Amino acid sequence: MSMISRRNLLLGAAAVGAAGPFVHPVAPAAAEPGTGAAVSGLPEDGVPLRWLEGGTPRQLAAGSTWGVPWPKGKVPREQAFALRTAAGQQVPVQTWATAYWPDGSLKWTAHAIGADVPPAEQYVLTGGTPATPATAVTVEDGREQVVVSTGVVRCVIPKKGDQLVRALFRGDREIARNGRLVCLRQDEPGDDEGGAAKPERFTGRTETVTVEQSGPVRAVVRVDGGHRHGNRTWLPFTVRLYFYAGSDGIRAVHTFVYDGDEKKDFIRGLGIRFEVPMRDEPHDRHVRFAGPGDGVLSEAVRGVTGLRRDPGAAVRQAQVAGRATPPVHTWDTRVGSRLHLVPAFGDYSLRQLTADGFQVRKRTKPGHGWLPVDSAGRAGGLGYVGGPSGGFAFGMRHFWQLHPTGLDIRGAAGDTAEVTVWLWSPDAAPMDLRFYHDGMGQDTYAEQLEGLEITYEDYEPGFGTPYGIARTTELVFWALESTPAAARVAELAQAVRTPPQVVAPPAHLHAAGVFGDWAPVDRSTPAKARIEDRLDFLFDYHSGQVEQRSWYGFWDYGDIMHSYDPDRHVWRYDVGGYAWDNSELSTDLWLWYHYLRTGKAEVYRFAEAMTRHTGEVDVYHLGKWQDLGTRHGVQHWADSAKQLRISNAGYRRFLYFLTADERTGDLMRDLVDADRTFLALDPIRKIRTGPYEPDPHALSVGTGTDWSGLALAWLTEWERGGDPIAREKLLNGMRTIAAMPNGFAQGSGLYDLDNGSFAPAQPAVNVGSLGSVFGLVEVCSELIDLTGDEAFTRAWLRYCRLYNGTTAEQQAETGQSWGSLNLRQAHSRLTAYAAAKLGDTALAARAWKEFDTGHAGYPRTLEFKSVRVQGPTVLKPVDEAGFASVNASAQYGLAAIQCLALVGDHLPS
Repeated sequence: MSMISRRNLLLGAAAVGAAGPFVHPVAPAAAEPGTGAAVSGLPEDGVPLRWLEGGTPRQLAAGSTWGVPWPKGKVPREQAFALRTAAGQQVPVQTWATAYWPDGSLKWTAHAIGADVPPAEQYVLTGGTPATPATAVTVEDGREQVVVSTGVVRCVIPKKGDQLVRALFRGDREIARNGRLVCLRQDEPGDDEGGAAKPERFTGRTETVTVEQSGPVRAVVRVDGGHRHGNRTWLPFTVRLYFYAGSDGIRAVHTFVYDGDEKKDFIRGLGIRFEVPMRDEPHDRHVRFAGPGDGVLSEAVRGVTGLRRDPGAAVRQAQVAGRATPPVHTWDTRVGSRLHLVPAFGDYSLRQLTADGFQVRKRTKPGHGWLPVDSAGRAGGLGYVGGPSGGFAFGMRHFWQLHPTGLDIRGAAGDTAEVTVWLWSPDAAPMDLRFYHDGMGQDTYAEQLEGLEITYEDYEPGFGTPYGIARTTELVFWALESTPAAARVAELAQAVRTPPQVVAPPAHLHAAGVFGDWAPVDRSTPAKARIEDRLDFLFDYHSGQVEQRSWYGFWDYGDIMHSYDPDRHVWRYDVGGYAWDNSELSTDLWLWYHYLRTGKAEVYRFAEAMTRHTGEVDVYHLGKWQDLGTRHGVQHWADSAKQLRISNAGYRRFLYFLTADERTGDLMRDLVDADRTFLALDPIRKIRTGPYEPDPHALSVGTGTDWSGLALAWLTEWERGGDPIAREKLLNGMRTIAAMPNGFAQGSGLYDLDNGSFAPAQPAVNVGSLGSVFGLVEVCSELIDLTGDEAFTRAWLRYCRLYNGTTAEQQAETGQSWGSLNLRQAHSRLTAYAAAKLGDTALAARAWKEFDTGHAGYPRTLEFKSVRVQGPTVLKPVDEAGFASVNASAQYGLAAIQCLALVGDHLPS
């Protein structure tokens, strides 16, 4: 077989990413030999669904999309689905497949609802013919432009040029136009008194437009391009625009990749900008900004309240409410005749430069001074400009968390207002991505290994580069019929902050048999309840630290810190590899499994933010380290360990299958040929003994952290019905690892890039404590369940039995001792897996003993609690659990969850 080609793979899989309604399903997944046809097995009463936060949302951002799993072999791929409310009302729904079981039956389906039916508190998903929306989303994919209509708004998207959106209409009225991406760049950071940096202005230039879905309920248009000024194009972007039937809102998911020189390409501002026609009189033009909670700032361009002369109560009340004022000739003439003498404030600016403070200011026009309007802590991330004849609302999710951000309105006193949502506000210091130290003389591997011994930082000159990292931001835009009431502004802001998300209950997710070994929360015995309490404590503590330690900011939000410094009462934010976690020891997996079994909204939102961060910022999407992630460190891209264990597709699968998010799907598909990275970079170059020259047919690849990252990408591509090369590489890897004399205990082998096979090898043992804790446990469990491969099952079970086994047992089966191994509590779940598969009660008892001992984790005797630290020893009051580290918490959490699911009935009382 010829070597896999990224271009051919992605082109071949394009149909999968562009799947439309389920009546046009994606390409079939190959059925395994000996399997039968799928049989309809939908629950008789349907699948109950609810909103993640509970209750009924006051406002949808645009619509809602979610995923539902199905048991193996139960639901045929051609199954149609219908949706109704718990009260029995039919709801139009669009369905498509996102994953299949090996027999071709449905594994995951995605479903979307629009705004033509008001949200209900609960829904039921059943088999059947879906209801038809009153007005379906339509897409006209022309030669020069794409036109999408939701039945309420119509959006024109040009296929080339500087406009992201040419025009946005509500009915026949143009609400906004000339939507474009903007970037300000300068060649120095401007942090010195003598700096004289002058910004260059770049505009997004569209290169390709792809219609990925075309209704009837949901349409998706993808726009790709780069930011251009003069002869230079940089900062490649992808913007997806989401349209839902009956909605006047458009959701946008904006991604850009940094491809500059961090020493001379400083981003001063980055945003998306629209022009808004202003048709109403200046006193009927309104500006709105959402503040904290339900707070709303309501202003008029030309205010007529508070004047020396009163225009009349009806006039004042209408202006404050955002309604059209009575005709001027009905006003008190002392006001109506002097309106030209009342200043019109055309420019408004809200800037959120920190997580804890924003300011609103306004001015009449350029060349005149700004007036402070108000300030508070955390803005809602939503603005509006317009009047009774229509207006434009614009919002950014995680607005204050991703500071420095801003919302600008300029020229509202003229014929056209200009609106900008700043993802990086030009009022802040320029984005500075330079490495944080000068190397301190660590020019050789020997010196770098010494540095690793003291600061735990794996430094190497030239490796601490941000070239190729990315960031994704979610936005919403509304074409409104008129100025919304303050209460609706607050509702729109809430929909931006916390987009309503439909979810299936933990019981259904578990019954479907997805994501391996886990089970819903079980407090049926005191011993189980005690572990459940500890799991809740660990989540509450680490998630609470985000707020207490202000882990916010454009490049940081979504991640948490690795280890604690009890002497300073701070996390080790400035100490080498102890700072940002970057998915070390599978924090992402722990959080997602905690959500699956609890169904808690706060867990979902925390895991969601982490997935958005770790999949973008901690991974390279361009350049020589494309597809590799960066090990934990002071800066997310600083460490020289660039490995698949961080870019791991397994950390993204949960968000993708629960939401069908296309960007997350892109990230996983990008990793399908990540095995090519072993030609570009040797992961163990600093400790390898003897010469090594990468050979495409004999690459040194580990069977632990390396293969687990590859296998999870291939498994996901196979599930999604993508390129069959991924399936073949996965199955070849399984077969040839099992054929090695000591299987997974070999530690590594010579890997063939063409077909994913490991070469036959002589017996060896090279077991590391990290080998199985970056997704290997999870992927092996899923692969055994999917394939039933007996040789692979034996190889994995032997590894599971022996890792925490005795030296004598290891020597008897593999020829030598495995040495003094770390993370024994984390590996108790391997013992539990072997116990469950083999029906071995002695192994089950051993698993719980290993878990309770707490080796490199948390022993049973540890008291799980935090203490309040305040006063002059800390900058601000904080809760401190000095024993907690993210490594230990993540692996304790995964071990507890999987031991409970596998051998919970053997838990000692």
